Amino acid sequence: MKSLPEAFGKAVRMLREQTGVSQEAFAYSAKIDRAFMSRVERGKSNISLATVDRIALALEISLDELFAEVERQRSGAGLST
Repeated sequence: MKSLPEAFGKAVRMLREQTGVSQEAFAYSAKIDRAFMSRVERGKSNISLATVDRIALALEISLDELFAEVERQRSGAGLST
């Protein structure tokens, strides 16, 4: 089982890549520093709820959808590895 930061990062990366948006463009749209976004996607940073909300908004999905994918990643049943 992945740690929560690792599962969250993997879920965000997978969902972002599905949109075809670069990490840099995504970070800009979420109002997050690109280097920090890189650390988030690698599971190297704990983030605030406000940042989680900005990520969901930038992905144009609900928090429920985002966390459902995080749970899939955490259990190893993610949509894409």
